[in-house]
Amino acid sequence: MTDERSKEREKLVKKLKNTGYIRSEKVANAMYSVPRHHFLPGSMAHRAYVDTPQPIGSGQTISAPHMVAMMVEELEVEEGMKVLEIGGGRGYHAAVISRIVGEKGTVYSIERLPELAKKGKKVLQRLGYDNVELIISDGSEGYEKEAPYDRISVACGAPSIPQPLIEQLTQGGKMLIPVGGEYFQTLIRVTKLEDEIKQENLGGVLFVPLKGKYGH
Repeated sequence: MTDERSKEREKLVKKLKNTGYIRSEKVANAMYSVPRHHFLPGSMAHRAYVDTPQPIGSGQTISAPHMVAMMVEELEVEEGMKVLEIGGGRGYHAAVISRIVGEKGTVYSIERLPELAKKGKKVLQRLGYDNVELIISDGSEGYEKEAPYDRISVACGAPSIPQPLIEQLTQGGKMLIPVGGEYFQTLIRVTKLEDEIKQENLGGVLFVPLKGKYGH
């Protein structure tokens, strides 16, 4: 079964490269190295390498692999960075990022639903993702304790860009965040410059809504 899953994962990564969602070897290697089936409920593990979102319980979903690949590419994650992820779910996206930041980097992943976060922590611990910390909290407020962050990745749709997240970025830091309604958003790349907050429109996306103080 392990060999079969590895072949499925390899086929998926090849497809994502051919369609342009994966543009770099570091993202290809990260996507291949993370066993997505471990981050799904047992009943859904057989669909782990189908390029669609999948339910993970509590009304939440794990993003489609192409969306994870695209977001990691567009966020321009580098080795050694400190990254904040909002909407951690069971930890898959954080695990992919962790493979790029490496041992010298850290990923702080925020999930508001305790039942998902607890399952995610167990998986991350079992698989040895020691540079990922999954925290139960209101992600719309960020995680001031470990700020500032080189990169912030938001995997849920916000009505607007939460000010705390902007404040928690380093100078020159970047954030990806879906902004819009509860059912359709625009993916925005934010770059925090010395004298301005630059925003780039990366196109339409569909994420579950961001809940919390600065969410829906």
